Amino acid sequence: MVNRKKLDPDSSPEAAFGQHLRRLRDERGWTQDELGARMRCTGTHISAVETGRRPPTGHFALSADTAFGTGDKFQRMVSALKNTALLEGFPEYVRQEVRAAEIRVFEVGLVPGLLQTPEYAAAITGSAVSRGSITKQQAEQRLALLAERQASLIRTPAPLVYAVLDESCIRRPVGGLGVMAAQLDRLVEFAELPSTVLQIAPFSLGARRAFDLPVYLLTLPDRSLVSYAESAHRGHLERESTFVLPMLTAYHHLQVEALSQADTVAMISTLRKGTP
Repeated sequence: MVNRKKLDPDSSPEAAFGQHLRRLRDERGWTQDELGARMRCTGTHISAVETGRRPPTGHFALSADTAFGTGDKFQRMVSALKNTALLEGFPEYVRQEVRAAEIRVFEVGLVPGLLQTPEYAAAITGSAVSRGSITKQQAEQRLALLAERQASLIRTPAPLVYAVLDESCIRRPVGGLGVMAAQLDRLVEFAELPSTVLQIAPFSLGARRAFDLPVYLLTLPDRSLVSYAESAHRGHLERESTFVLPMLTAYHHLQVEALSQADTVAMISTLRKGTP
């Protein structure tokens, strides 16, 4: 079949779901439109799930099980996919992040993962385990993924990384004085790198702060854009330039309003003096 995308079921749980869906469809000789009619969705939707461009929902899995007569096979696959420490859309974001030419981050309350020390990250996940929000295994999954993401920044050529942190990120104590001292030192070191820009969005911005939730923007090698935004329980990946470009514009406005890198380092250094 011409121009048929090759699927790698080992690349992600979503890809495994899509490959299984395609295999059963092929065995029955159905087109994507024919399967879509049986599942009461479009053939385009079927194509997006098969190729991993759209994650399967619980309703989609139920419809697939009904169409194929597979009991709860697809529903169990979706359940396993969602039983992770990662929000929807984030695994795909990470796959794009590791090849991005430019990475733009805005974070509220916590230092962004790419800039976290291992001790700071462990304190966050450890607290989540204590609260029962995630399991110990999920915490280990988060830390392992974070280490991989940070390691991917050490490549040639290195990606340009722009990070704007709400002032709360550096003032919120995490893991005790020693952990925070090392984390603040890490931020200063990050700011000194030739391929990075670090800025603080001070509390004084008030309503002029462009975002209320964490935002991640990627410029890929072909100059296409990807955005990822999340709340406490949901994540959303966006590729359509109609939606991503306004976010990029808002990010540029935020950078103009935020402190300069020199003033940012000065603020962090002043705060650092109050830690061991």
